[in-house]
Amino acid sequence: MGRESAGPHVRARRASMRRARRGAGLALGALWALPLTLPMLAVGAAMLPFGARLTVRGPMLVFTRLPFGPRGALALGQVVLSPLPSLDARVPSYRARQAMRERAPGAAGAPTGSGNAALRGERVHLARHELAHVRQSLLLGPLFPVVYLMCGGVSHRNPFERAADRYARSGRGWWPFEGEA
Repeated sequence: MGRESAGPHVRARRASMRRARRGAGLALGALWALPLTLPMLAVGAAMLPFGARLTVRGPMLVFTRLPFGPRGALALGQVVLSPLPSLDARVPSYRARQAMRERAPGAAGAPTGSGNAALRGERVHLARHELAHVRQSLLLGPLFPVVYLMCGGVSHRNPFERAADRYARSGRGWWPFEGEA
């Protein structure tokens, strides 16, 4: 009996099994990433009395309105920290940020032509970008920060950042080593 001839009960059971496997994978990933999640959770919780807000978005624990922190957001384990009021913002991609830096007046080697204006205007959905990093953390667990830094840290050249931007643009390809879109 092929998949196309399976009855509705068989299809429902297969879908249920896929959900169960996905849930088990998420639980194992959460356990594997716990050494990253707990310290970030402590930092976020410590900021609650100072106006931070906690929301749950899928596998992410999101602390927004932090009184300090990165300009956009920082994801480690399942926790995302951000000084912004929400992750529902469109922010410049890492490629766009690099293009803007290269075009800045007085920048070393700044091109004299118009450059790639479309690239400078490229924006990505911040929540999806950070979700990609959470998924990367769930897969690599405590190895994530080490591998991330070995790949270049916070840079447009880092394959983890390129993959997060790709995922934020298209909803596909959060893993950095599956090819560029």
